[in-house]
Amino acid sequence: MNNTAIFDADLNPLLEIASNEDLEILVEYLNQKISETLSVNDAYKAHTPNHSKYADLIAKEIREMGGNSFANAYRGEGPSYHEIVCDVAKKLKAPFNEKKSVEDIENTILEIILTQTLDSMSESEREELLKEIGGKAGFTKGGAGTAAFITIFRAGGFKSYQLTVIIANQIAKIILGHGLKFAAGASLTRAMSILTGPIGMTITALWTLVDLAGPSYKVTIPSVIHIAMLRKKLGALECSGCNAVIPDTTAKFCSECGEAV
Repeated sequence: MNNTAIFDADLNPLLEIASNEDLEILVEYLNQKISETLSVNDAYKAHTPNHSKYADLIAKEIREMGGNSFANAYRGEGPSYHEIVCDVAKKLKAPFNEKKSVEDIENTILEIILTQTLDSMSESEREELLKEIGGKAGFTKGGAGTAAFITIFRAGGFKSYQLTVIIANQIAKIILGHGLKFAAGASLTRAMSILTGPIGMTITALWTLVDLAGPSYKVTIPSVIHIAMLRKKLGALECSGCNAVIPDTTAKFCSECGEAV
């Protein structure tokens, strides 16, 4: 796959190993904007919905959406993905250090959404959610409860991925009218049902800010959150035995070495 020479080390490698279903959401976000150019590209016309054939063009389009058209024309490409993630963090008022990695800044964006959601939940709702994602009971009161979830989130792995999927799924529902396409296990399905109301209110409030911020943020904010989810997915499903990527989120064992997932 080599549709463009434009490359971003924080974005292209991730999208190039993503599934067509994972890329489909990004394509839908991009195609909602009138100024998009992806759908008129020859590679898109020839291969859609096999989005992996032009993942590099999806990355290029995301970057161009995050920049000023005049600045893009001057430098020959959109801003770096790191710059876009910093811009989204700033817009959502997430505390971040621009010298940190893209993954670290993505996490601060997710944390601000998660914190606002958890703060709006009752103690019993937090307790139920904690149980569903495998956390220890008894740490769900007030700010301490929110801190317990943030600790779980920061630890990474599958629990962190679960929480991120719930956020990304709700955003897709609000913007596209449908959620993500993936095989959810029983625990994740229950966790999603518990968070539906509270996270719906959080995302709706967030989207009010986006509407006021300008049309480009309607693409960059959901895209950054979806990409953060894909990065979490990769980290959650990398075999600890042989480091192989496990694309099936329901897999119990690594298909390469047999190690338990």
